[in-house]
Amino acid sequence: MKPLSNFLWALLPLLLCHSTVNAQADRGSYPSRPVTIINPFPGGAIDVGTRLYAQKLTESMGKPFLIDYKPGAAATIAAGFVARAPADGYTLLATSATFSISAATHKDLPYDPLRDFAPISLMLKKPAMLMVHPSLPIHDYSEYIAYARANPGALNFGTTGMGGSYHMVGAWLHGATNTQVTFAHYKGTAQLFVDNVAGRIHVSPASIFNGLPYTKSGKLRPIMIISAERSALLPGMKTVAEQGIADFDYPAWEGMLTGAAVPRAIVNRLSAEFARLARSPDIIDRFSKDGSIMVGNTPDEFRDYLKTEITRWRRIVIDNDIKAGED
Repeated sequence: MKPLSNFLWALLPLLLCHSTVNAQADRGSYPSRPVTIINPFPGGAIDVGTRLYAQKLTESMGKPFLIDYKPGAAATIAAGFVARAPADGYTLLATSATFSISAATHKDLPYDPLRDFAPISLMLKKPAMLMVHPSLPIHDYSEYIAYARANPGALNFGTTGMGGSYHMVGAWLHGATNTQVTFAHYKGTAQLFVDNVAGRIHVSPASIFNGLPYTKSGKLRPIMIISAERSALLPGMKTVAEQGIADFDYPAWEGMLTGAAVPRAIVNRLSAEFARLARSPDIIDRFSKDGSIMVGNTPDEFRDYLKTEITRWRRIVIDNDIKAGED
């Protein structure tokens, strides 16, 4: 048995080398079969971007990028599915600001939002604004804060649900300015905007693109940009960060993640492709029409962005005793 044992020990380095070469070859040929993008938001705004990127990735990477929908529980069902998927790079997660907000508002997530995922790329940001009913004597940030301070609790502030993004941004704005409003929680933006136009509530956030039909018609009045960057769709309108709260930044955003154990070579391959697409003229032209700002950053940059957001939202949740609402 001893000669056979010596033979196997001599063969072991060759077997290990062969295995390593095969693994590297597999990563080098990625993708060799269809890739599935898990989308938590069927029919939502993120669906448009996900479908377009899936089409472009299919064309450029030579294999189908397919979309599978797993909605519910503030996108945590979809995220949990991707966190548990095989670590081979064939299951991706299309995600949004809901990912970092859920990390702050849900205590018993079936995954760790940072340890269990490999960020691929932050694809784009959608600047947002605050709108008020035109009957109010409010035209800008300073008038809004002055009115809220003089009339504590009198303004009804519409949100898309307790612990949702609009609630969080409202809590941040009014906590930072030591003012009070009354939050009115809705299940979505449709009825929220109807009630804002009717004057049943006084103020609501909105992505600039979604809010423009109401502000252009005069049914609602835009008073401030609540994202860090100004928007070409609202020339001259200042951001909150310019006027009172230096780090204030609420954009709707779209990004792509995969499982934490996916080989870095695959993550980098995908990230480079997302960055290339974010710089392509047809993608820029398509998304600039709704005010989106293309990003296409690196995995490390996206991870830092998520860390900053999750830390911020957790602080706001604690400071304002915010609980997640029912999905």
